Amino acid sequence: MNVARIALVTGANQGLGRALAEGLAARMDPADLVLLTGRNARRVADAAAEVAAASGTRSQVQGRVLDVADTAGIADFAAELRDSYGGVDIVFSNAITRLTPDRSQSAMADEFIDVSNTATHAILRSFGPILRPGGRLLVVASTLGALGHLPERLRPLFDGATLDQVEEAVETWRGAIHSKTAQEAGWPRWLNVPSKVAQVAAVRAVAAERRDSDLASGTLVAAVCPGMVDTATSRPWFSDFSHAQTPAEAARAVLDLALTPGIDPALYGELIRFGQVVPWYSGKPPVEQDLLLTP
Repeated sequence: MNVARIALVTGANQGLGRALAEGLAARMDPADLVLLTGRNARRVADAAAEVAAASGTRSQVQGRVLDVADTAGIADFAAELRDSYGGVDIVFSNAITRLTPDRSQSAMADEFIDVSNTATHAILRSFGPILRPGGRLLVVASTLGALGHLPERLRPLFDGATLDQVEEAVETWRGAIHSKTAQEAGWPRWLNVPSKVAQVAAVRAVAAERRDSDLASGTLVAAVCPGMVDTATSRPWFSDFSHAQTPAEAARAVLDLALTPGIDPALYGELIRFGQVVPWYSGKPPVEQDLLLTP
């Protein structure tokens, strides 16, 4: 297949991921390829066919099965794209496991961490090296990824850490959940808080190593916050959706970041929300959310 640019979206069957794939397919060129990925073959095939047939679609669209909890599968997919196309131009690391109020946070911890964190580490390691000059590697996180949302005693685990150290901190957190010492160690009960901080820390770690060469080539590695999105994942946790965006609305600023040529050096390696940097040291540990959520 003759392809000019390649874009990849994980967790693209529905919600924000689907909207990102649709937006890419509408805004990229006919010679470009959008890879819509997810772990369920039937849902991937159906979603890819619908996006490809949409009236606004301009680019080529292909569905591919990718279970991001399978780190070897991520590495193999990256190697395939490197060997077949010479690399990749846009990567949205977007997959997430849905948390539900009817299950305890600890019961969902392994799957959630595997999909949100272990997979993020694998995507950064596997797709970072094959990102073409001028490319974009964007990890979808949230404003909870600011370091200040963690208790002060846990912040040194992530502040200025290498990717290996971030990974070690995540496994320390996982181990504390299993040993039932997480609360004593200060880890927030809501999995989203340590997970998002770790995602942003992982991006910062990789960006610190690549910064000079990436800025010279117009390449961007960053975390992004799309804002509050009305999806099946967020619906169980919030009662007021009056200010929530549809997935398509939430995707716009993220797509602008991915598709606008050139980069602002101030955005490089940061958490970006609507084109603005969310300061790494901002935020404060949540209190009310912990009281409202299942322990």
